[in-house]
Amino acid sequence: LIAQSGLNLETIKTKEQSELVKNSLKVDYRAKLLADENHVTVYAPAENFREDYHENVEYRYIPVGLDKTALKYLEKYPGFQKPKSPLMASQYYYLGYILQIANELKKQDYDIVHVHNLSQFVPILRLLNPEIKIVLHMHCEWLSQLDYKLLKKRLPQADLIVSPSDYITQAVQQRFPTLADRCKTVYNGVNISRFINSSTIKKQSDSDSNTVKRLLFVGRVCPEKGSHILLEAFEKVLKVYPQAKLTLAGPVGVIPYEYLVALSDDKKIKELTHFHQDNSWLGYLKRQLFKINETKTGEDAPINLAGLIPPNQLAGYYQQSDVFVFPSVCHEAFGMPLAEAMVAGIPVVSSDGGAFPELVEHEKTGLIVERSNSDALAKAIIRLLSDASLREKMGNLGCEIAVKRFSFEQVTEDLLDQYHQLFKA
Repeated sequence: LIAQSGLNLETIKTKEQSELVKNSLKVDYRAKLLADENHVTVYAPAENFREDYHENVEYRYIPVGLDKTALKYLEKYPGFQKPKSPLMASQYYYLGYILQIANELKKQDYDIVHVHNLSQFVPILRLLNPEIKIVLHMHCEWLSQLDYKLLKKRLPQADLIVSPSDYITQAVQQRFPTLADRCKTVYNGVNISRFINSSTIKKQSDSDSNTVKRLLFVGRVCPEKGSHILLEAFEKVLKVYPQAKLTLAGPVGVIPYEYLVALSDDKKIKELTHFHQDNSWLGYLKRQLFKINETKTGEDAPINLAGLIPPNQLAGYYQQSDVFVFPSVCHEAFGMPLAEAMVAGIPVVSSDGGAFPELVEHEKTGLIVERSNSDALAKAIIRLLSDASLREKMGNLGCEIAVKRFSFEQVTEDLLDQYHQLFKA
């Protein structure tokens, strides 16, 4: 939700000094940890204004009806549809929403305000709140893709630029070297208690004596995430393991063209353009599922399109899997499903783009293959399916490393440390 809307914004007011927050429309575990010692407010868009208070976190919902109406008109003007300056990067994008929040902050005694993805919010917040510390948290590559002149005016007004991987952090530092010391990496957090138990259950059932080998993908079922590459690879896997099963857990649908493909200069990402024409992706997906599943349905079908799974049920899917596969074509800023699979003790196969090489250590916690290469992906999957001891070894080490790096407790500690640094200058 955060990455999709980019509109959730949070502020924090400390009881002693200053710190801040992770956002979510639901109470996220890290927000609860922060709220133990700080006053945390989460701002989010809604149809009508309302307030809520849960688990020590205050929620304030800001109406965005007028913004949505304005955007419908702006979408008709070509000037707002430039590849490097799309409407979602414009200063007019949800302008009324951020003005309401900026005015509210002006009346309050907050130390830090934390914005997700939308750099155009920073100048507005700074104009009305000159003394507040502003943190811009990027969950995507936009700062290395959007119009340079546009960003150059905005970014110096942010006190801290946070991203969930060194891949994103270093890209921003290279493009804006004068701001390099403001760019920091804070990994995304995983609910360890939810997924750690699945590793024990998995080890008890993991054996080459099992005839059915199970693969799992978690994420949006779309070309950007490499779902088509996975389907091509799975056809090859079935020739070696005819009883293999693949579960695709996540919603189906491409993200807006202007959010990724239009912004990217990467050849492999540009090749996804045709999937954004009409209903091309849905048509392709239906044809592939019909081809691979043939007449088989239900539990007999090789591929299960599970849809969006509630977070508290995901652990069960990991428990039932032998290998987790995440062959994203785009350069992911982090890769939450990979981190979850590692915590669950499942060996992983991932592509080599974005932050994935930071999460997965090739030949130790999983296997990394070339993006968009279905042959290499199939080969890696078959290798893991054929070697139970290798799966267990990689799963155990992956779990050990992921628990240390990605627990909410560790991530929150890292985040708070960055906030403290803002007040030491």
